[in-house]
Amino acid sequence: MDAVPDIVDAVLYFLALLSVLIWTVGIAKFIAFYRNAGYDHRFLQDFVKAGHVREVLGLVRSAKGRLARVCQSGLDELASWQQLAVTIKSEDKREMLLHALRQQSHAEQTRMENGLGILASVGSTAPFIGLFGTVWGIMNALKNISAAGSAGLDVVAGPIGEALIATAIGIATAVPAVLAYNYFLRKVRLSAASMENFASAFHHLVLKSGLKRD
Repeated sequence: MDAVPDIVDAVLYFLALLSVLIWTVGIAKFIAFYRNAGYDHRFLQDFVKAGHVREVLGLVRSAKGRLARVCQSGLDELASWQQLAVTIKSEDKREMLLHALRQQSHAEQTRMENGLGILASVGSTAPFIGLFGTVWGIMNALKNISAAGSAGLDVVAGPIGEALIATAIGIATAVPAVLAYNYFLRKVRLSAASMENFASAFHHLVLKSGLKRD
């Protein structure tokens, strides 16, 4: 069997695997974002009712989601102050608390961005992989023409058809990858803004509570 059509077939199989990969990543990311959005919405509804940090302690124990973890990082920072033997100035406490909240927010954002690199890579490379298959298909068609000494439709139809299929699958793989990447990137930015707003609200609640957890 000629090696050229084998290469074209390998390109088609590889693009099919990439298509399965991006759909798997996309569905998994959608489920994760949907689930966390529900957790965050319920936690935020309860949080806005709190008038003191002590009221948040009970919420965090049973809550899930990104905002709950950001809140827990703030509570852990407040608890760590009580274990220090030295007295910390109020200004330093505020800075330390903001740092802890931002650090956890960045960690949550990094977690949300997991998998987006795959979507971006597939979206940018799949058309070129399909083009690679197209080039090999055309090369095979030219070899067939040279061997047959004729450029009839029966000679070139098969290889050209393979070439067009490779191009089509490359584009069909890239388009949903790019769309999914843009969609989830927007979700990440919105979630990052939501965590930043929550960190400010938690910081304000701590100030109202006198920089104390209990």
